[in-house]
Amino acid sequence: MYDTNAQSPIIKLTVICFAVTTLFSCNAPTVQQYGFVTMLGNDTISVESLYRQGSTLTSDEADRFPEVRIRHTVVDLNDDGSIRHLEMKIHTPSEPSGQRDRTVVADVAHNEVHLVKTDSSGKVDRNFATNGSMVVAHVPQMYGLYELYFAAAIKHASASKLPAGTPVEMRQFYIDREFDRFPLGHATVTPLDGGKMEITHDWLSGTGEAMVDSAGNMLSYSGTRTTYDEQVKRLATPPDVKAIAERFEAKEKESGNVTDLSAPDTTRGQIGNAVFVVGYSRPLARGRMLLGGLLPYDRVWRTGANAATQFSTSTPIKLAGLQVPAGTYTLFTAPHSTGVDLIVNKKTGEWGTEYDQSQNLGVARMVSETDTASVEKFTISVIPKDSRHGTLQFAWGSFRWMATIEVQ
Repeated sequence: MYDTNAQSPIIKLTVICFAVTTLFSCNAPTVQQYGFVTMLGNDTISVESLYRQGSTLTSDEADRFPEVRIRHTVVDLNDDGSIRHLEMKIHTPSEPSGQRDRTVVADVAHNEVHLVKTDSSGKVDRNFATNGSMVVAHVPQMYGLYELYFAAAIKHASASKLPAGTPVEMRQFYIDREFDRFPLGHATVTPLDGGKMEITHDWLSGTGEAMVDSAGNMLSYSGTRTTYDEQVKRLATPPDVKAIAERFEAKEKESGNVTDLSAPDTTRGQIGNAVFVVGYSRPLARGRMLLGGLLPYDRVWRTGANAATQFSTSTPIKLAGLQVPAGTYTLFTAPHSTGVDLIVNKKTGEWGTEYDQSQNLGVARMVSETDTASVEKFTISVIPKDSRHGTLQFAWGSFRWMATIEVQ
């Protein structure tokens, strides 16, 4: 967990004005020092310490998403809030020894992004046309950069006298190694009334929501409407990123490997001559309220995380009373305050947020129970009863959802 009592050295700016024959005034740009902490349930995902003076932003950040990465970044901004120059040094402890340290340099000028990424394994050197768009940088859990998205959108909306609710389009370049093969992406920020902001972009499944103050400072961010239900808050005192990064790194070394935040898994089962395979991702509860919280009532849920949950049966069956021919399907669920519906969908291979109701094979009510024993990691099980009957069970936290299986 992030230690809110952690302190970092306070950087003091002293401006001394000398007058020889004439008294000159010295007006240094205002200095801001602050931070962000990102929580996924009761787990800390990233921390960031920021120093802002005029058009230059300096960031020290550590995230685990899921690999631990430790970053030092300096960003120079244009008057419209877009990026003119960025330099980021990244240390990734879990990478091969020659690739743990990487430098990324981006220059934006003349309607072009020149991006250079260098480590001991080589160099990625690319140019991308911006077509005159505002340019921002994307790192999934680095909210000092997200704040730049919002501030730039506010400036553009104000300069163009756009009414609240008008989307502002941007282009984003990608920092981390897994994005090396991708060109510039698209981002849309929509300033709303009352300091509310919405953001969508190519690598965000859903819509992020933020609150900003009148100066464009991001006060909070919520990913409740996205794939990742992270919650971000602004810190008046910069956190001790070095100490927290060391704890992140030690925990990663202790576990011996790097795993996804919601690890993929496969459940297999057999009832009589029917063979079942369920492919899904397994989010952790992380102390969060599940039903009515993380899983809102009366909304379709992907029944896991990341890609949609796939269910295969080798023979025709009845599932919760639905006739299901042999084949592969996608399973969604819709929790309600009075129970839960199972949705069997004929479309397969989609991301979990891409539910297409027109492809439904059918919808049926599941049996819903509560158990005093809490399940931390979302679990799907195929439980045989006899040679023709069994149960498909979903368990997470205290809820147990069950659909009867009858082999035809």
